[in-house]
Amino acid sequence: MPSIAGLFQCPCKNRNILDEKWLISPTVQPLVQYIDWGMMDYKLAWDQQSELHQSLISAKRSGNQLHEQGYLILCEHPAVYTLGKSGSEANLLLDAASRKASGLEFYKINRGGDITHHGPGQIVGYPILDLEYWYRDVHRYVREMEEVIIRSLKIFDIESFRLQGFTGVWTQHEGVEKKVCAIGVHLSRWVSMHGFALNVNNDLSLFNHIIPCGIEEEGKEVTSMSTLLGIEINLSEVKETIKNQFGEIFNCKISEIEWESEKRKQ
Repeated sequence: MPSIAGLFQCPCKNRNILDEKWLISPTVQPLVQYIDWGMMDYKLAWDQQSELHQSLISAKRSGNQLHEQGYLILCEHPAVYTLGKSGSEANLLLDAASRKASGLEFYKINRGGDITHHGPGQIVGYPILDLEYWYRDVHRYVREMEEVIIRSLKIFDIESFRLQGFTGVWTQHEGVEKKVCAIGVHLSRWVSMHGFALNVNNDLSLFNHIIPCGIEEEGKEVTSMSTLLGIEINLSEVKETIKNQFGEIFNCKISEIEWESEKRKQ
């Protein structure tokens, strides 16, 4: 199955609760292994998630039953810009020399969607799931990922919603609709990779060097949890909340595992 563009119409603006039918779950709860990578170089993280993604695909091809049906990885990245397959490099407003001088990396990657920024203080989530243990529905998968973030933000007293015609999670701040979480995925044989980026404490000024998600419409900006609440947020608490909400929305058992520390340093 080809990667998807990352832009999905949602007929339910400001809708924060999923239909009950979306919460229909498999008879046996799938097992998802949770891994906190901490701070990790983007290219290394891309390589690592690609390995896990391929391991699930290889198991399907061979007919082997793995102990786990997927992974939920949360991490941070040093400052980097990534461009999806359906995006335009014209939405990157820095040339190579300027990026090098500023220590900003840039990668063209195989997810859907356009350009985004990752940096310290932002939580990036990579659900790597064999969706056939849940359903064969890309739109539902993205909607449920949004729901994880919407419910997580609610716990921190932030009201958020889906916005018709735009993927991701949005909020209203100072009279403007602002994106707090971007989403872009890739699927192969119904196994997912890439995922979401939730702005928590990150430096929003680095979004000034791009047209975020290729959205040029006036009145569409980015924001962060710390900007909305006026305080610095404990990243560990946000990660724990996301992990718990993910388990509820995707109706899966989550087992936390340690990741070899040397892999973070490569």
